[in-house]
Amino acid sequence: MTSGHRVEPTHTHPDQVPVQVVFAALADPVRLSIVRELAQSPDWLRACGSFDVPVGKAALSHHFAVLRSAGVIEQRDAGAKRVNRLRRAELDARFPGLLALALNG
Repeated sequence: MTSGHRVEPTHTHPDQVPVQVVFAALADPVRLSIVRELAQSPDWLRACGSFDVPVGKAALSHHFAVLRSAGVIEQRDAGAKRVNRLRRAELDARFPGLLALALNG
């Protein structure tokens, strides 16, 4: 795009996701690290570039896309940054105890 505007990310609600998809998303160490860091942060505070993970920008974008499509996170643009929130309440409603297990495991 030449306008400089990013395309808004697409999201999948946890109600539309089978548990196997969430398991697969959380099975990757980088994605689990992102989720654990988000769990320690207030909603919409963490920008994509603020995570301490051993991957480049393209791989990090892929990991965020996997987490969004699994219904684990939600993202929105805030100025020049894309910020994140863990969909804790939605996941707990759909899969009680799953997120707590992943965060404490």
